Amino acid sequence: MSALFSPIELRGLKLKNRIMVSPMCQYSAVDGVANDWHFTHINSLALSGAAMFCIEATHVEAIGRITPGCLGLYDDACEAALRPIIASARKHSKSAIAMQLAHAGRKASSARPWEGGQLIPPDKGGWQPQAPSAIPHKEDEPPPTALDAAGLRRIRDAFVDSARRAERLGLDALEIHSAHGYLLHQFLSPIANRRTDAYGGSLANRMRFPLEVFEAVRAAFPDHRPVGVRVSATDWVEGGWDLAQTIEYARELKKRGVDWIDASSGGVSPKQRIALAPGYQVPFAESLRREVGVTTIAVGLITEAAQAEEIVASGKADMVALARGMLYDPRWPWHAAAELGGHVDVPPQYWRSQPSTHKDLFGTTTFGAR
Repeated sequence: MSALFSPIELRGLKLKNRIMVSPMCQYSAVDGVANDWHFTHINSLALSGAAMFCIEATHVEAIGRITPGCLGLYDDACEAALRPIIASARKHSKSAIAMQLAHAGRKASSARPWEGGQLIPPDKGGWQPQAPSAIPHKEDEPPPTALDAAGLRRIRDAFVDSARRAERLGLDALEIHSAHGYLLHQFLSPIANRRTDAYGGSLANRMRFPLEVFEAVRAAFPDHRPVGVRVSATDWVEGGWDLAQTIEYARELKKRGVDWIDASSGGVSPKQRIALAPGYQVPFAESLRREVGVTTIAVGLITEAAQAEEIVASGKADMVALARGMLYDPRWPWHAAAELGGHVDVPPQYWRSQPSTHKDLFGTTTFGAR
């Protein structure tokens, strides 16, 4: 049996294979509200054959959005817009649906990537970002506002409110975004966190707020539904956040009941130097799995079925997550299953697409026509 197409359980969630569609920002919402683009995108990838689809970084407050086009789940309008989209995906797909909860911190108020991605000042339609410290992401940018105690409480409560909205929407799982240079990663990294209070300085202090957010979300979301965390395992910058600190963070998350660690990297500094190669981030997942004993998801330039199979079969990670590769080939799991001898759930409308050379790809199917 293919390791990639073997089942796995995440708390009370049973998945038929080890593939997740990664959360991918679409920058297409209006005031945080999903629309027809999200309907098309989510419903398309929910039919990919991956056991779990994760909705893009969904922001817990309006000023926490990366761009004016980023998705939110911070008010009734945001919640209402997602309801019919999720209902449609449920009607036609057996894929579990997760959501990544996020706050951009000092990287908020940015232009969409295809519009340059630069900081948008308040007088140009942006807003004032907030962060652990008044240190800009780029040296030539104005600084964000350093969060005070009231701001920390507000954001922690916002994560809880979004988690409760996610529960009402019937989502199967949550992933807390603690990576890619966004707010929780900013607290972790000494590059972005220069606080002198209980939330800065030592590793224990820098981990404090991200751990408080995790605890609050875990307590607010139903106990039988899993909550994972995406981390940046290294900043790729001298003197920044690194794998050794990530291992300690993962140990603390494990004590608090984390269900998986999604191991990515980078994003906190434009000075990062990343040596890109196929599977270049897989060693981070492997180290976390070995050193902490936590379920891990490997990400980053995983494009080939045999490559994904080897990652899972060799124990380097428990699952893989694909982003760009899934956009390029929205039926990637179908093709991987055909190559590896696995099976995928496919709606009956698509059964007759099963190649004659792979009779068992869709499991037991009956398709009669006149």
